[in-house]
Amino acid sequence: MWIIRGLKKGVLTSEYPKSVSEEELPFSFPLTVPENCPFGAVENREINYRRCINCRLCRAEFGPKAGLSEVNEPLNFKRSIHVFFLDVGTCHACNREINLLHSPIYDVHRLGIFFTPTPKHADVLLVAGCPTDGMIPVLREAYELMPEPKRVLVIGSENSALCDRRVEDFIPVHGRVPGCPPSPVQILEGLLKVAGRDVE
Repeated sequence: MWIIRGLKKGVLTSEYPKSVSEEELPFSFPLTVPENCPFGAVENREINYRRCINCRLCRAEFGPKAGLSEVNEPLNFKRSIHVFFLDVGTCHACNREINLLHSPIYDVHRLGIFFTPTPKHADVLLVAGCPTDGMIPVLREAYELMPEPKRVLVIGSENSALCDRRVEDFIPVHGRVPGCPPSPVQILEGLLKVAGRDVE
């Protein structure tokens, strides 16, 4: 589909953050507040998008949504950031979306975002999943090895009721990108926000 669209339009790479099409956003968020949620995503008649795991058991109408990422204490990096990705216990869906960031469609390097194989060179620790027993020491060590200033961005439904522990139980968390899984555009949005760049 992407190849055909690219050949027809002559443009393959996403224009995000200048613009974003609905094709780049997943239909993974309820558009109306359901009466209840078996996993606790509805609180005080509002949807907590961080807890929604896209199970569709609420029978609400689902559709594309953007601008849901939350970031506290962003860095002031206007040019480039280096990111270390750590899977602490996922179903692998988030990993597949992160792999797409390196494709010609999203071309993460055009935005000055570079993934590094070691936390010693990282500005941002990108974490996915519910921490397992074996990954808790790895998570702590990765955070300790990062130079200051450093930030932690959690992606996916890590804060859902299915997780008995969360990343913030072990290290500071500065931002979250909801979605099960979040799309590459939503991950880019979170990374740009944590870098201190305006994506509105």
